[in-house]
Amino acid sequence: MREKIVPPLIPTPVARNTTDFVLEQAEKPANPALFAKRDASGTWQDVSAKEFRADVERIAKGLIAEGVGLGDRVGIMARTCYEWTLVDFAIWFAGAVSVPVYETSSPSQIAWNLDNSGAVAAFGENAHHENAIRQAVDSEGLAAMKHVWQMSTAGLDALRAAGASVSDEVLETRRSAATLESVATIIYTSGTMGRPKGCELTHGNFVALSENAAMALGVVVKPKSKTIMFLPLAHVFGRFISVLAVAAGAQVAHTPDVKNLLADLQSFEPTFLLVVPRIFERVYNSALTKAEDSGKGKIFHRAGDIAITWSKAHEDGGKPSLGLRLQHALYDVLVYRKLRAAMGGHVKYAVSGGGPLGERLGHFFHGVGLLVLEGYGLTETTAPLTVGTPSLVKIGTVGPPLPGNGVRIADDGEILAKGVCVMRGYYNLPELQTQAFTDGWFHTGDVGELDADGYLRITGRKKDIIITAGGKNVAPAPLEDEIRADTLVSQVVVVGEKRPFIAALVTLDEEALPGWLERSGLPAGLSVQDATTHPAVLAHVQTVIDHANSSVSRAEAIKSFRIVPTDFTEDSGHLTPSLKVKRDQVMTDFGEYVDEIYSAPKPSVV
Repeated sequence: MREKIVPPLIPTPVARNTTDFVLEQAEKPANPALFAKRDASGTWQDVSAKEFRADVERIAKGLIAEGVGLGDRVGIMARTCYEWTLVDFAIWFAGAVSVPVYETSSPSQIAWNLDNSGAVAAFGENAHHENAIRQAVDSEGLAAMKHVWQMSTAGLDALRAAGASVSDEVLETRRSAATLESVATIIYTSGTMGRPKGCELTHGNFVALSENAAMALGVVVKPKSKTIMFLPLAHVFGRFISVLAVAAGAQVAHTPDVKNLLADLQSFEPTFLLVVPRIFERVYNSALTKAEDSGKGKIFHRAGDIAITWSKAHEDGGKPSLGLRLQHALYDVLVYRKLRAAMGGHVKYAVSGGGPLGERLGHFFHGVGLLVLEGYGLTETTAPLTVGTPSLVKIGTVGPPLPGNGVRIADDGEILAKGVCVMRGYYNLPELQTQAFTDGWFHTGDVGELDADGYLRITGRKKDIIITAGGKNVAPAPLEDEIRADTLVSQVVVVGEKRPFIAALVTLDEEALPGWLERSGLPAGLSVQDATTHPAVLAHVQTVIDHANSSVSRAEAIKSFRIVPTDFTEDSGHLTPSLKVKRDQVMTDFGEYVDEIYSAPKPSVV
């Protein structure tokens, strides 16, 4: 059993809570710009710490005036936007507890979050969200729900007006009531493994983790650094970074639609990004597709190889050769500079979470000029348990534990967590508390390895491990990562539980398909449905799978596959909001394809 425990860099007084970060920034003579939001003309306008504090206090007074009490639960259902964070801090200033709801949630999911948490009020971004909340309230008879407000200007103005009668003294009493032990939020897991569970995260989780992460990340999240938030704030990853940015005095802009991300990156010019691995896969595959469509595929492939080789040459304090440096400089002019410009031209770092990125993409982006700091965590660990930092980074790992946290690898390979990041517990589920903790260590359910230097590498999800009929244990993630790297592939799910061999379900990237077909001398208008059985497409996917198989043993190799005509997306119910595949749902909806694989003649290569 191997473990790594890193002591906190600074102590955290018990009387502190997340609202102190806002006060501290607003009291600085520099009055830093904490946020940026677009005005009516679409121009980014700074929101200073003093402006943010003043508005948070006005809305918090409105909540108090409307009867929201100490410890009351208040839901938030909205896309990623400035008002999300504004309302979040207002709830905390009022001494209440926020309950995020994914804006894509169904009425039954909304009702579960609000009813299970006992929410007395909720915010919806617009009329659509307000109606969805009210529908959930009416259909499930949520008696505790007293108010539903819109985040529109009129909706928040009504709260601002209602709070005019609440004194500063009353607000300060509410604001300062919470301590490190007080619950700040109840975040419901995204539900890859059954019904969502409410994770009680405390002010201490956010405060201690933010303070230690800010010191550990140093040049990444600091005063005057900038980022655009496009991941859902209902997810713990985006939520924590929002609090961390306020703690560090960094500036955050928001974009609710990733379709506008490229333009927003170029206009806002962030210095660091927050991403999940699937976003990097899409960036890479999109760039490769554009290069191939314009006849520059060979140049891009060569540039990618040089970027990866250049990055690997820096490992363990190494240095690239003169010839490699010259080639890298050439491709910087031809390719890398354009990729950086597409991201705004000033991005130097990216914090990646939500799953392992893989060494190939990590080295590629490092070679392009963007250092990817991979992190690892869960809702139960307030996001980052471990993370690479500019001074402590090994590409292919998710870094060492952040200060104040510890990691232990159990005898069966499961990752156990301990420290300032670990939640208080599951709300109203005491029976799960006993199952989730052993001697103070939280069972993450993930499987990994700690190297001699204390860097963590994720090898899979414990419940995702496939045990074949022959008793072979297979981790699907490495195979899936390799296959998804191909531009034509969108998603892949490796299967084989209690089956005689390993197989896979594959989906095609609908946007990349026409260009691929044209380059392959096939009709660009071929439908996805027809492409799933076209001999050329099947042959290409087989080649991709063969390449992935070369990295594993014969017993772990994929022997057969089927291309399904429907992609796995969040809208289809097959991906979580953080873009993780819901394997059980995929197996339920596409089980006939799996049955077909194993009822077909046995593959010749076994």
